[in-house]
Amino acid sequence: MKGNLTFTMIKPSAVQAGHSGKILDMIITAGFNILAIKKVKLSSQQAGKFYEVHKERPFYNSLVSFMSSGAVYAAVLEKEDAVNAFRKLIGATNPMEAEEGTVRKMFGASLEENAVHGSDSDENALIESHFFFSDLELM
Repeated sequence: MKGNLTFTMIKPSAVQAGHSGKILDMIITAGFNILAIKKVKLSSQQAGKFYEVHKERPFYNSLVSFMSSGAVYAAVLEKEDAVNAFRKLIGATNPMEAEEGTVRKMFGASLEENAVHGSDSDENALIESHFFFSDLELM
């Protein structure tokens, strides 16, 4: 299934603002199949491990704090060329630079609070999916 899966998280600020349903509707309307979904609250340690790739970046501590500040929806999505299709749907990382009609343009508040996380590669989609879901949950 490589190339047909991606991972997303609806971030705490979007969940708290009540945008989860609208974002999930956009995902489904765009033709993605939700293979697995759960609502969780990450601990600081879990958020730190998930974003470990950014550990040396100046925004790492702020990102970990934000991502552990409230509940998120984690989901594994399926569609042909899923990573690229999803990144097009969500738009640029910075909501101010995102195209009209994208998830981040519509629901993102700032660069950090940009509503959703989306995998940036097929490899990371699998790693991120397995961070939250067991093989049994992904069947």
